Amino acid sequence: MTNTGGAVKKNPLAKFTKSIGTQRLIALLALIILYLVFGFINPAFRSYATLVNIFDASYYIGLMAIGVTFAITSDGIDLSIGTVLTCSALISGQLITKYHLPVALGLLVCIFIGALFGLLNGLMVSYMHLPPFIATLGSMMLSKGLGSIFTKAQSVTWPQSSQAEGWFRNIFKINQNGILIPTGFILLIVIAILASILLNKTRPGRYIVALGSNSEATRLSGVNIAKWRTLAYIISGTLAGLAGLAYASIYSTILPGGGGGFELDAIAGVVIGGTSMSGGYGTISGTLIGVFIMSVLKTGLPFVGLQSNWQQAVTGVVLVFAVFMDVMNRQKKKKV
Repeated sequence: MTNTGGAVKKNPLAKFTKSIGTQRLIALLALIILYLVFGFINPAFRSYATLVNIFDASYYIGLMAIGVTFAITSDGIDLSIGTVLTCSALISGQLITKYHLPVALGLLVCIFIGALFGLLNGLMVSYMHLPPFIATLGSMMLSKGLGSIFTKAQSVTWPQSSQAEGWFRNIFKINQNGILIPTGFILLIVIAILASILLNKTRPGRYIVALGSNSEATRLSGVNIAKWRTLAYIISGTLAGLAGLAYASIYSTILPGGGGGFELDAIAGVVIGGTSMSGGYGTISGTLIGVFIMSVLKTGLPFVGLQSNWQQAVTGVVLVFAVFMDVMNRQKKKKV
């Protein structure tokens, strides 16, 4: 006997696709295909050293992307995360190397500076009612200037792994008898899991999602929307500060005025992973997939004879496609 109507069983593949999300599934397939294509064109891309380089390129972008997922989900944006990364690393690095601040305290200062900028952004957006684009653009310029002013436009080199003060580098990469172990990958995954739980399983996370869906309805239901929107920006800023620590651990020397453009890579990773630019939906797992797509592109393009500027062009195309997918999904939901 054949069932009709709602009793018809769904195709297992359709169930799987729905559970993951179409855009996340496409992003995951794109990541796998990119890695295979680069490895096929140049077998050297499949080496362990290249894999470590991919991980290295993902830490600071990934941490920023996880943080800005909260801001975007709340129907906002944070353009300051790239320069906040640099500012945090410059100031804390200068305190460690020039003013002999204990390294452990310097690491906390790096994260704290990011949190302060996140708080500033949250206050401007939530209480001063500035458009997120303008508020975070102002913070971008402010953080870029403050980092240069504090270091007198001089670069800052954090302690090397060969020095006693360089122990913090083991947080992201351990050199064990010449074999590099990307310990930062474990940290990135742990933070992603915690962020996912916060966004999807806690009251603050649900409020942040509700803000993006319909802030007025959320306000009328008695929720303090300014408080929770500010929290979204504090999370974004704090993880940008942590990203500054990751960047300093991997690349050592921090240049004043740098960081511009990092935020675009992070935001691209967020959108490619399936988070809606219109707010109301965020996915941390999708963000990680998007970040690794960016890292594979950045690392893999030189292996096929293309310069890094091709990454921006390819990223632009992929980003437009991801936003188009988001628009189509939203239109489809409205019709249902």
